[in-house]
Amino acid sequence: MREELLEKLRAITPEEEKILAGEEGVDRTLYTSGKDFTVDSRKMLERGELINVRTHTRFVHFPEHRHNYVEVLYTCEGTITNIIGGKEVAVKKGELLFLNQFTRHEILPAGRDDIAINFIILPEFFDVAYEMIGNNSVLTDFLVNLLRKDEEKGEFLHFRVSEVLQIQNLLENMIDSLVSGKKDQNRINQITMGLLFLYLSESVQLAKMRRQDRYEDVLVMTVLEYIEQNYRTAALSELCDRLRLPIHTLSRMIKRGTGANFTELLQRKRLSKAVQLLCDTSLSVNDIIAAVGYENNSYFHRVFRERYQLTPKEFRKKNSAGGQVRL
Repeated sequence: MREELLEKLRAITPEEEKILAGEEGVDRTLYTSGKDFTVDSRKMLERGELINVRTHTRFVHFPEHRHNYVEVLYTCEGTITNIIGGKEVAVKKGELLFLNQFTRHEILPAGRDDIAINFIILPEFFDVAYEMIGNNSVLTDFLVNLLRKDEEKGEFLHFRVSEVLQIQNLLENMIDSLVSGKKDQNRINQITMGLLFLYLSESVQLAKMRRQDRYEDVLVMTVLEYIEQNYRTAALSELCDRLRLPIHTLSRMIKRGTGANFTELLQRKRLSKAVQLLCDTSLSVNDIIAAVGYENNSYFHRVFRERYQLTPKEFRKKNSAGGQVRL
């Protein structure tokens, strides 16, 4: 990593200044408003943001906590030691730790020379990466679980990739973009994350993971892959016929596995594809509506505006020039 960027990351933060001045423990009000120590994305991200970064707070023990977002820890210098499921997971220089939503962990105190970055990421940010990597790796399995709100899953991936230069370069580019506040590079950062996952999928032999393969996980994967491939014409009844499951049974599994129902997942995919077509093509809005599988134009305009607070034409005008796309 460039020394100039490292110097920025080494700077003592106001939170660390208080700790060094004698303040005991973590100030939980910086992270959560609830009694349970669940770090809240609303405290970490500005309205509308899908991703941001912060330097890991040193000099203090972080008690057991969890997040309502995906956390990716990247160690720039030194070592950051997590306790997950009672076991130490030491993330050394150049290594990555992906923590699924609601994974419980604690972090041992880091020293002055232990420099790490916390990526704070909402699951929607990974849509582009999902499209790029396909479904033939452990990374795709993990992406499925990013949608889960199952604290018992407790999944993590630890990649020892300090020697993989391409991964280090991609991470440095993304960190530099986010630390510098280049908010117009959201689309670039999404593609960078996709490239990162492609390289990581070739480094599975360097990964340590904790996951529990379950029948429902396979079903959720099948559902998401079906939507990905058939979003124009997808129907729950057709999928139930394929899987030979009653609608109420599959619906319950989808909701439990993803936190959303089939219609919500399908709508999310169709709107994501509509955004891509709006920003990357000159197709008319009516043609895009038909292309993504909506038959009712008025309904499409209503759900699009509800999600993005803009009409499709306003969204195209705002995002095509600036390159910032929220998928």
